Amino acid sequence: MTIAITGGTGFVGQALIDLAERRKVALRSLARSVPKDRRGVDWVEGDLGNRDALRRLLAQAEAVIHIAGQVRATDPAEFEQANVAGTLNVVEAAIDAGVSRFVFVSSLAAREPQLSAYGASKLRAERIVKASGLDWTIVRPPAIYGPRDREMLDLFEMARLRVVPMPKRGSASIVHVGDLVRLLLELHEGGEGVTSQMFEPDDGRPGGWEHRALAKAIGAAVGTNPLVPRLPAPVMRLAAWMDSLLRRGDAKLTPDRVGYMMHPDWVSDPARRPPEALWRPVIPTPEGLAATALWYRRNEWL
Repeated sequence: MTIAITGGTGFVGQALIDLAERRKVALRSLARSVPKDRRGVDWVEGDLGNRDALRRLLAQAEAVIHIAGQVRATDPAEFEQANVAGTLNVVEAAIDAGVSRFVFVSSLAAREPQLSAYGASKLRAERIVKASGLDWTIVRPPAIYGPRDREMLDLFEMARLRVVPMPKRGSASIVHVGDLVRLLLELHEGGEGVTSQMFEPDDGRPGGWEHRALAKAIGAAVGTNPLVPRLPAPVMRLAAWMDSLLRRGDAKLTPDRVGYMMHPDWVSDPARRPPEALWRPVIPTPEGLAATALWYRRNEWL
């Protein structure tokens, strides 16, 4: 069996490749630039707009796991191009290749599309998948953390400096990338209970993590007890403007992100938890955060 994936050089994609290697599962992955370390993966050079590359990616594959997408941008058109048009291209290529099984990695942000261009683009992509006629499953992860992740790295860096600013109020779920990719691999075969379903996995913490508790947990992972000042929306917007000014295209706190960061409820819906017979989280978050901090240090990211 060959599973085709997109986003194989990204944070989640690399973790999926790690797991597939351990389980001896054959993968074929799309990449803008083929890595020097091919890792036993059948790489196809190209992007989501390259229909010939998508045709080669999906040739004789049994399933596709669509991970690739744009998570931050200064121009909303980038979300539209990568997340909406890109997903449509993969769906059409799967139909043309006769690959019926389709697992799509969306985002919890799609639950509140009015809050951000990113979340709106993910919701539009979900609608394309649902209307495709394919044997689909959609996964809406909350915040994902783990080795190689750059999106939550800033929180670890701030915790090391003993101050972690957070939105004024709210709670959020998180999930370790290792747990997430186990779910994605389990879903690739489809079947009763997963076909035409949407799942919201998390670390198993009821009610998610209140922002202060999460900041303190990250602090414990790096060996500090940080202060956690609460920032109102105007201050968050100012911080986003400053981040965009200083880091430009590399800014993590964009104005679009402020829109959904200020929302008080990013807790995964228990009614959309994957069937326990199929999957449950096994990485305790305090241990996962500590292992992530150790990986950052060993790789000189922190």
